[in-house]
Amino acid sequence: MAGGYAYGERPRRRGRRLLVGLLVLVIVLAGLLVVADRVAAGFAERTIADRVRQEVAKQDASAQVQSVSVGGFPFLTQVLKGRYESISMRLADVNGAVQGKGVSLPRVDIDARNVDAPLDTLRSGSGDVTAGAVHGTGTISYDSVAKLINRPGVQLAAQNGKLGITAPVDLLGQKFTVRGTAKLAVQNGQVALKFDDLTADELPNIPLAQAALRNYASQISINIPLPQLPFQLAVKDVQPQPDGLAVTADARNVPLRSVSG
Repeated sequence: MAGGYAYGERPRRRGRRLLVGLLVLVIVLAGLLVVADRVAAGFAERTIADRVRQEVAKQDASAQVQSVSVGGFPFLTQVLKGRYESISMRLADVNGAVQGKGVSLPRVDIDARNVDAPLDTLRSGSGDVTAGAVHGTGTISYDSVAKLINRPGVQLAAQNGKLGITAPVDLLGQKFTVRGTAKLAVQNGQVALKFDDLTADELPNIPLAQAALRNYASQISINIPLPQLPFQLAVKDVQPQPDGLAVTADARNVPLRSVSG
């Protein structure tokens, strides 16, 4: 009886040991795949970041590439296929000031989708890296806009989805506080600010006073030259936000890195 029990247990113990061995093997293989995936991700991010920096340097845009990260999972299959779901980039100090005019974007976040970056291209450094679509966002500070308006005491802020202004002004020899909002539009690579809805506390409702107010509104209505953005990004929209004017830009079928000559 005891001998039969021991005989029956021996195959079960072997089976358990085999199962444990298989589980350990699976865990080891999974760990190796994770490591390989991380290595592939690091290789792709470093190499594509270098290509992006080269492309930014070649273009007229003045900017620093702060970071590049590859999205999607797993990375290893993306590297082998040469096609990436998304590549996110952060640019700093995108400069658009020309002879003291224009604004700088302290930070621009760029998201490139459906990126073709063949492995041979990344290895050799010769060939094209292209994105099916690129989306960029950045913010123009209100302080920089106020400097362009160049009138004493101008304060800008988001106001119920519009760009609001408050400023002291001399009209007809008297001091008033002007308030109102601006219409925003993107035109020929510039943001157009048009103040046509201004009021002034206690300003007399007489033609001369109202004409002076309209003249002031015309003086502070300006066009803001925007920085030239890399990767053919064209600004499509601008919206007032608590921290400044948020601009969005888009492009399609964009070379992130052109063929080397």
